[in-house]
Amino acid sequence: MPSDPELAAFQLAMSGVQPLPAPNRVLLGGPLPPPCPQQFVADEQAALHESLHGPIGLQDRLEGGDEPNYLRQGLAGSILKDLRRGRWVIQEELDLHGLNRDEARHLLGNFLAECLHHGTRCVRIIHGKGHGSPQKLSILRQLVRGWLMQRIEILAFCQARPQDGGEGALIALLRSSKK
Repeated sequence: MPSDPELAAFQLAMSGVQPLPAPNRVLLGGPLPPPCPQQFVADEQAALHESLHGPIGLQDRLEGGDEPNYLRQGLAGSILKDLRRGRWVIQEELDLHGLNRDEARHLLGNFLAECLHHGTRCVRIIHGKGHGSPQKLSILRQLVRGWLMQRIEILAFCQARPQDGGEGALIALLRSSKK
């Protein structure tokens, strides 16, 4: 008998106890599969079907091509058309040739801030065609497009006309500064 009275009482209470028999149950497989968002899948399939089989509108036929362009949501399409046609006067330009991505992003941010501060509305950003890059791909071309789409001051941009740099440059329209 143990010297502790509580332990002795517990052992006395448990003296005739037997373990429960093993349950006669089937153990089902491992963890449940993750939930499947059925509405999301249906929406994705509908969007894909529409893009492959939907009608092509007149605007899509007129504005076809691979040229990069961007128009902030809620703005009139005529803004982008005017920018493409060269109706905006290019007031400033930035040349990013030979810069790495960090240098280019920093310089682009400073350039846009200065343009906004001085009320500049239309700018040319020269990213180059990538002839000096490995595999002749312009890394800055893709990066600059993405950076511009993230900037609140950019209303629209498009590829420059051939006489303004063509595939090696973008023409961007900035919002007006509030002075």
